[in-house]
Parts: sequence; C-alpha cells; structure tokens
Amino acid sequence: MGRRPTISRESLLEIAEGIVRKEGAAGLTIDALAKLAGISKGGVQYSFASKDELVRALIERWTSQFDELLGDMDGVSPADLVRHYLKVMRSSQATMNAKMAGLMIAYIQNPQNITETRQWYRSMFERLGGGSHEAQAARVALLAAEGLFLLRIAGIDEGGEWSAFLDDVESVFERVL
Repeated sequence: MGRRPTISRESLLEIAEGIVRKEGAAGLTIDALAKLAGISKGGVQYSFASKDELVRALIERWTSQFDELLGDMDGVSPADLVRHYLKVMRSSQATMNAKMAGLMIAYIQNPQNITETRQWYRSMFERLGGGSHEAQAARVALLAAEGLFLLRIAGIDEGGEWSAFLDDVESVFERVL
C-alpha cells in the first residue's frame, strides 16, 4: 500500500496560483511548486505529471469558476447574456490578473487545449446567434470584452485602465441597443 498524499491537488493549485500572481507564468515550475508545498517534486508529479498538465488544470479551474459565476444562461436574450458576461468578467478580475492570463499563452500552444478553447468560444457565439440588431451588438460587445482580456495578457492594466475600457464597452453596448 502506498503512502497517503500529504497535500491535495486543490491545495497544489492554490499554491500554483500564488506563484503565478507573485512571479508570473515563468515562475511556475514543478520544482518551485514542490518547494512551496513542502513536498518532493515526485509528490507534485503524483498530482500533475508535467508542467503542461499543471497549467491545464489551472486553466480548467479558472474556466470552471468563470462558468459557475456565469451560471445557466439558456434562453436568455443575447443582450442580457452579454450584460451578465460583462458583469461577471468585471467581478472575476480580482482573482484573474494579467499574470494568470499569461498562462493562456502556454496553454493554447497545445493542439488539444486550443481545440477546447475554440469549442468554448463557439458555444458562446452559438448562444449569441442570429441576425437581429441585439444579437449583432451582443457579439461585438463580447468580442470587445475578450479583446480587453487579451490586452491584459500584454499588461495594459498596470495603471488600472482595463476597468475604464470595460466601462466604455458597456456604455457603447447599451447605447447601440
């Protein structure tokens, strides 16, 4: 019978998030995680066989948290879906900073991960389908918000501009409707 793990997979993800917040994506290594968790590298690799698997788990965790905040939006109008999406995006930014978003760069380099990312976006755009004025405005607002997310990866939010830009997206979206 093997030894019982002394630290959980979830605990390791918490510690990994802390590393990314403090040091950025480059600071996240199996060795750094093991040291902060107070376990061996093998102990980390028991939960995450590779750095790629660790990054994938972090992205899945963040995506699940975001989707949970978004909730079930079936049957909601495109405009209401985007209003809620923008609200959730704004509120989730306290935990999702640009350094964490930087992990997306490494994540999408894996063909399987890019396929899953594309599927997530396709499902969002399917919900915003149609040729109505409302659906078009909703798609443009979603694209603008996601563009802001990508700009955060590049560090645009150093002075807090991101929130003001998101205000602009919401304001223009409401005027267009």
